[in-house]
Amino acid sequence: MKNKKNLSLYLHIPFCIQKCKYCDFLSFSAAEEDRNSYVQELQKEIVWKSRWVGDYRVVSIFFGGGTPSLLDPDQIKKLMESIYDHYDVAADAEITMEANPGTLTEEKLTACKRAGINRLSIGLQSADNRELMMLGRIHSYEQFLENFYLAREMGFENINVDLMSAIPGQTLDGYRKTLEKIAALNPEHISAYSLIVEEGTPLAEDGDLLGQLPDEEIDREMYQLTKSYLQQYGYDRYEISNYAKKGKACKHNIVYWTGGDYLGLGLGASSYFQGMRFSNESRWKEYRYDSGKCHLQVLSEKDKIEEFMFLGMRMTKGISRMEFQDRFHKTAESVYGELLKRQESQGLIVCSGDHIRLTERGLDVSNYVFCDYLL
Repeated sequence: MKNKKNLSLYLHIPFCIQKCKYCDFLSFSAAEEDRNSYVQELQKEIVWKSRWVGDYRVVSIFFGGGTPSLLDPDQIKKLMESIYDHYDVAADAEITMEANPGTLTEEKLTACKRAGINRLSIGLQSADNRELMMLGRIHSYEQFLENFYLAREMGFENINVDLMSAIPGQTLDGYRKTLEKIAALNPEHISAYSLIVEEGTPLAEDGDLLGQLPDEEIDREMYQLTKSYLQQYGYDRYEISNYAKKGKACKHNIVYWTGGDYLGLGLGASSYFQGMRFSNESRWKEYRYDSGKCHLQVLSEKDKIEEFMFLGMRMTKGISRMEFQDRFHKTAESVYGELLKRQESQGLIVCSGDHIRLTERGLDVSNYVFCDYLL
């Protein structure tokens, strides 16, 4: 049998109980009837797009949102059945569901296990209830603990916990306590991001909260603390903001960073497939599986080279010279020769063997380094 190419699937579940103050994602609350209608439409899109992927095997599936864990057990079952019925899913595929604390029950976790979901990504953000309230989160730290322990009891052996730093009112010592509590729980993966104030969000318009944001120096100290503290607990930093135990790096996100093929399913979902980038209709009432309404971007070779560099260099192992040449039929040096020499002399990158990667200093100023890769 001909070797199949790898494919990842992303399913967007836009529903939330309430929107967090910092969130600019495509998400909103909806009645149960609307959720059911959406799941039915999403099933149709799953079947519709399966016509494109006869030469592909699905190696990862990711339910993102929104709050995918708001789906009821029957909805989870139907969506996964639609995928298994129409796609070639690898036996060892990584299948992740994002979850907010307070939305997981024994019944729901049982449904997830039976449906094949084998990884949970729990959006905690902070172990301090006051900080959670400031962010507009719907849960407490205690609810997170209940859900985390329940997931362990139900047999989930691959759990990510999302953490956030530079929260209004947060101190360096307070952030350290959050790191201590979560690292002690020994999840397989931790994603640690600094809060970004996005235009148009409630946070951006709240002068009181903005006035409580930690200054740039404290933000930088939190960033450095994350690296040093998680390393002590055996977490490998494999990407700028992501840390994992051995063998537990998120396979799905690596597809994004390495330019692999993925299909986005659902409202506003983005895809990168066979060299084209496109996204679904993002207006709730206009979303239809076969509407043909999508934003299509055919990437030029220049676009692809730039993306290969500034996405691939997010990973601590960097990019492969050989893979660069295989994809673009030219060497990385022929495109970026003088720049690579300059960055290496500045201590920002290391060019060793097949790989070009950021140094610790380069990772610290990665946004500055990435700008140089724009041709």
